[in-house]
Amino acid sequence: MSDSSDESTVEGATRDIAEVPAVEIITTAAVHLMSAAAVKVGLADDPDEQLDLDEARKLINALAGLITAGAPEISDVHARSLRDGLRSLQLAFREASVIADPVGKGPGEKWTGPVS
Repeated sequence: MSDSSDESTVEGATRDIAEVPAVEIITTAAVHLMSAAAVKVGLADDPDEQLDLDEARKLINALAGLITAGAPEISDVHARSLRDGLRSLQLAFREASVIADPVGKGPGEKWTGPVS
């Protein structure tokens, strides 16, 4: 691929992203984090194969931060759905973890408060 082709691709992507509303980018990023965390916490078709609680913790923390910071920027309906999904992941993490985190110290609880 030539340099001009690479530049053209970058310019096209930049134009495309410029047309996307911030709310959609925030929501899409949250959904990607949520999906990845669900797989890592063992909610995939073959949970034993994908279970990785260390990775799940990182993804849930990032998701909680994004949802907490982004909630004022998106509609209440979207924010509520994202918070519900986050809470489900936090509960699934607690259930999958052999060693229980202290209340308020689980993934994302720094931003969401204790989940039980």
